[in-house]
Amino acid sequence: MTPDDLRRFAVGRSLHASQDLFTAINRLGYVQADPIRAPARAQDLILRHRVIGYRIDDLEKQYSQLPVREEMLHNYGFVPQDHLNLLYPRRPSPRWQEFMAGHRGLRGKVLRYLADHAEAHPRDVERALGSGARINGWGSSSSATTLMLEGLHREGKTMVLRRDAGIRIYATASALDRDLRLAPGARADGLVRLLINLYAPLPLRSLAQLISMVGHRKPDVDYPARIDRMVKRGEVMRETIDGLVYLWPANESAPAFVDDRVYLLAPFDPVVWDRRRFEHLWGWAYRFEAYTPPAKRKLGYYALPMLWRAQVIGWANVSIDNERLRVETGFAHKLPSGREARAVFKHELAAEIQRLGSFLGVA
Repeated sequence: MTPDDLRRFAVGRSLHASQDLFTAINRLGYVQADPIRAPARAQDLILRHRVIGYRIDDLEKQYSQLPVREEMLHNYGFVPQDHLNLLYPRRPSPRWQEFMAGHRGLRGKVLRYLADHAEAHPRDVERALGSGARINGWGSSSSATTLMLEGLHREGKTMVLRRDAGIRIYATASALDRDLRLAPGARADGLVRLLINLYAPLPLRSLAQLISMVGHRKPDVDYPARIDRMVKRGEVMRETIDGLVYLWPANESAPAFVDDRVYLLAPFDPVVWDRRRFEHLWGWAYRFEAYTPPAKRKLGYYALPMLWRAQVIGWANVSIDNERLRVETGFAHKLPSGREARAVFKHELAAEIQRLGSFLGVA
């Protein structure tokens, strides 16, 4: 593998177009979610490149009919239902442990409410049990009942049944959810496979960081030894490139080329998610700046990485003004050299902007 091979591999293996929504989610194994709409939520921006004919909010509209769950992996997102046995039982973060331990009475009340109702809208639970507001993880306030519903979800006691105008509607986790259990070793192997499949070619250091973020790592599971055995079995390839140890599924290889298409990617798209790999492969530092003070932003509030061929050459900030799409681009390096290359790039960028407009339902 050369860096060029890695770039083609990272792009070619992830950006497959599927005929249906579940096939795309199942192929990835996980789709990260984010509530910011600039111009659309991350899950929709990720899936529009991977589902033929995908339109904004299709996942939310079809969610209740899909074998997919809203869950925490290393971040919050959507996973195929078959992956639930890799996630539970899970040890909540110290912040959540403290909240749950400090509200045992409320915990019992919420569980009894869930037992008596087929579904639970946070507003209805608050109206029935009202227990005031608490500081949430974003520094603002949420009702204690809403936080308890979320905490029970993180423990696997509840599930997100659907959404109502973007608000999670909860239900008691199904017996299937509760009864799925794997031995620690099998669970560890499954988690490694899931993360490698999602982000390969993946630096080993990034994999270790991801595993720690999942939040249920146990000291008696020796992940490095298990990865070594997967390499020896021929299941996973391991190679050092420019001083970084990379991992990828052994039955996959880099394509000979990638097409000319331009992609405006979500900040959390699997192609660009790992910032360590991003800087190695594309030679510049992408930063997600939605929570950066405006005066300190370099790329923009919600800059979308711009992929052309096998290079992330810059970014685009997209907004909608009077039902018209506005796209402002920036480049990390010089524009593609050569008259023909520039003409191809401009044509493909225009085509991507048109696709984005159709996806958003604007011109």
